[in-house]
Parts: sequence; structure tokens; C-alpha cells
Amino acid sequence: MNLLCRLIFLALLLPSATWAHKFAPSLLSVVESAPNSYAVTFKTPVQTTTRSLMKPTWPDGCSPVVIEKPIRVGTGIITQWRLTCNPPASNLAGKSFGVSGLAPNRANAIFTLTLIDGTDFQAMLNVNHPTYLIRAPRSTGDVFLDYLVLGVRHIWGGLDHLLFVFGLLLLIAGPRRLLWTITAFTLGHSVTLALATLGVIQYPIDLIEVLIAISVFTLAVTLASKNQERLLWRSPGWLAAGFGLLHGMGFAGALLEIGLPAKNLLLALFSFNAGIEGGQILFIAAFLLPWQYLKKRSSRRFGVARWASIYLLGSLAAYWTVERSVIAFG
Repeated sequence: MNLLCRLIFLALLLPSATWAHKFAPSLLSVVESAPNSYAVTFKTPVQTTTRSLMKPTWPDGCSPVVIEKPIRVGTGIITQWRLTCNPPASNLAGKSFGVSGLAPNRANAIFTLTLIDGTDFQAMLNVNHPTYLIRAPRSTGDVFLDYLVLGVRHIWGGLDHLLFVFGLLLLIAGPRRLLWTITAFTLGHSVTLALATLGVIQYPIDLIEVLIAISVFTLAVTLASKNQERLLWRSPGWLAAGFGLLHGMGFAGALLEIGLPAKNLLLALFSFNAGIEGGQILFIAAFLLPWQYLKKRSSRRFGVARWASIYLLGSLAAYWTVERSVIAFG
């Protein structure tokens, strides 16, 4: 725990200008002002990590006209266009908006599209997803199923999150205490997932990814220690909830990359979170039963498997911490 506290403290001591420079996302806002005509606003930080410019990219058939020259407002530069598109807005499904230059600048961009009929689209663009594909409007049932599946896929693809849950299985012995700890972790990440997705809180996602890796490493160190006076041994539920807050921010970053249907935003948020919980429960069930069986059949083999799991957990977490720190602070 001392390591985690020190790293968070050092992170908070970094100059504010550095945070604004490295983590402030660009904003690409597209609003349909008349049939097939759009008002476009693009704001990007004055300072970038390279000389490569970040520029909006348009769907085929869309022609931009600059309304006024770029102007500096605070720490950002704002450029506005009038965009005319053919085909019409109703046929934009399957077309993509995006921002070029994100990769060399290791930057993110928030994209929003508002159509004249009130339909909204929003997404977080980044190095891995520099464009956003406009999808046809979906029914309520389709939105629920789509985001439920996305939640399951995300948790099963997030090895760091799964390993943290696995570490909790190694830490907790009794079923009631395990249930409380997992529930606390769930409540923690549900809170920040909702707050971040709804735009209530904002944060540098690269820093959060570093702290998530540190949370897994802290859990591994606790498991390797025979000193059960450590805070994680004595109060696993409360600390699981705290670490859950970090993991929820990571889930939110992924959800914002996918994009949210504004008309069904709360439903999409709920079903995505339900998918995460469903995937988490499946993971726990898949490991808990054979783990308990091994523990009853052979204490020696169980001990070897437990220590091997702890060292694997710690090694991966240490690697992720270094790798993500290089990306975040490099």
C-alpha cells in the first residue's frame, strides 16, 4: 500500500501544464444545422507532442468549407467549418468521421454528432480507434443486447481486470467474505463507470491504466506476504471498493471508445455494466469450483498452484506498470 500511495502522490506533484499538454483531448463537434449541412467545430491543444497536425476526417461525399481562420482560446485552437454532405444524413450509416494525427501525438479526441432530428452520437477517438463508424438507429432491445455482449467481451478481454478478481479469490477464504468483497469491487467500478460515461468526472486515461496495474501488483504483494496485519487482509471489502473505482474508470474509457446512443444512453450504460458483471460471474464460477476441488484433494498441489499464481500475477502487474508508465509519462 505504501508503494501505491507514493506513486499517486508523485503523480499529483507533476506540473499542471504537463497534464494539460499531454492529456487534454481534442474535440470534434458536428451539428446538422440544415438538411445535409453541418456546423463543425474542432478544438485541439496548442501544445502537441510532435509537429504532426491533428485534423478531422470526413465521410466520402462531404465537402468542408472553412468559416473562419483558426483562433486561439485559452490552451486550445478552434477551427470551424461548414460541411455539406451527399448522401443525406439519413444515409450516413456506414460512413466514418475521425481525427488524423492522433497516433504520433499519443492523443485522444472526443467526437459528437447531432442530427437535425435530435439523434446524437458520441465516442472517444484514440490511437487504436481514430475513426467512428456511424451506425443505423437501433431499437431498444437491440441496444440492450448489443451493449450486454460488449460488456461481456470487454471483461473477458481485460486480463488486468480478470487477474484482479482472481487475486481476490486467492485472498478471501470464506464464501460470505468473498461475496462481500466481490460486491464491493462491483459497486466501486459501477459508480465511476456511470460518472465517467455521463461526463461528471474527467481524468487522464493513461494515468488510470498505470494505477490499475499498480492495484494488481499491490494485491500480488499482499498475497505473497505472510503478514496478515496488512490492510488488504484486514479490510478487503473496503479496499476492493476503492480499487474498483479505478477499474471503473478503465471500463468507462473502453465504453466511450465504443460510443453511446444518446437516446438510449442510460440503457446502454446499464446493459454494458450488466455484461461486465455477467462476464465476471462466469469467470469466478469457472475458477472457484476447480480451485476449491484442488484445495480439498491435495494441499501440496494447491500450495504450489497458489504460489505460481501469485508470482504470475505479480510479474504481469509489474510489467504492465512499467509499460504503461512509459506510455503515460514518456
